[in-house]
Amino acid sequence: MSIEALKERLPEYAKDIKLNLGSLAADPTLTAQQRAGAFVASALASRNAEVTRAVVSEFGAQLSPEALAAAKAAASIMGMNNVYYRFVHLVGGDYERLPARLRMNVIGKPGVEKVDFELWSLAVSAVNGCGMCLTAHEKVVRDAGLSQEQVQTAVRIAAVVHAVAATLDGEDALSGL
Repeated sequence: MSIEALKERLPEYAKDIKLNLGSLAADPTLTAQQRAGAFVASALASRNAEVTRAVVSEFGAQLSPEALAAAKAAASIMGMNNVYYRFVHLVGGDYERLPARLRMNVIGKPGVEKVDFELWSLAVSAVNGCGMCLTAHEKVVRDAGLSQEQVQTAVRIAAVVHAVAATLDGEDALSGL
């Protein structure tokens, strides 16, 4: 399945999502690796098999094997971190001072440029709604030289991929009625 096939699966009421998906797939704001990795990591975070298959089919070939593994790793590690750090942030108290005691080695050695991995982690954190992680990763990528527009593009990709997944999940749920 391709992005075009995914767009065709979207109902008429999701026309804006369809248009956004098409424009972001070719958005020049990010490097090809950054854009493709943001799509892959966001698709995995969306937890929709159809969206993940289509996005990886479309964008996986644009990534080296190491970059594809790093985009997958960003989705995986942030799946854990977003839950943990959202808890720390929302509950407050002394939890912030306690060591997490969770293995996160991939963040230190992701196999791609650190800024790209951090950008993908930011996109996943947007999907998963972890404010603490969003703040931390946004600071790292901005300090590494990415512009606000580049950060915004990665989050726009995350938002649209998530919207595609939510729309298709809803349509699939309604198909049995």
